[in-house]
Amino acid sequence: MSLAAAAAAAAADVQSRPPRIPLPAPPRNSSGPARPPIIVDREKTCPLLLRVFTKIGGHHSVEEFATRGKEPKDEVQIYTWRDATLRELTDLVKEVAPAARRRDARLSFAFVYPDRRGRNVMRSAASRGIRHFKAQSGRHVVPPPNINEVGMTHANGNTRRPDDTRTLAELSFQTGDFLDVAIYA
Repeated sequence: MSLAAAAAAAAADVQSRPPRIPLPAPPRNSSGPARPPIIVDREKTCPLLLRVFTKIGGHHSVEEFATRGKEPKDEVQIYTWRDATLRELTDLVKEVAPAARRRDARLSFAFVYPDRRGRNVMRSAASRGIRHFKAQSGRHVVPPPNINEVGMTHANGNTRRPDDTRTLAELSFQTGDFLDVAIYA
């Protein structure tokens, strides 16, 4: 069979196949059916770099992430896996942020990622909406309305909370997203 005949046969074969229809990607904050848990073999899987930005008393504003390379200075770089829980991340943040070690400290998590237009947005996978926190002074602190948390943990790990066991994968984390952590002490 000549080269031209082989190319013609291959072209005919390609034309006779049904076209591939790409599956639409699920929305980032979809509340559809529950996904099966992702199990990562941490011995064989390379960890990902998670850029974590901490702030005492509230979340950073989205504008602070607007310029690439000029993110907030209070950054912690953590190498972890997609099956890391918010409790694991809380314990890692407590190692570097003294305010997070306080017994009554609460940590609120939010993802920062670029939207389709390239502008950074803060995203929530939580269905509970915005929560009110009682500050040490006794007054209520309300996070800004454009910031929705992904989860909330308490520094004191003696009592388990529902968000403690939520993983990055369950929360639709994608490699490259930033994690903004508000520390309420």
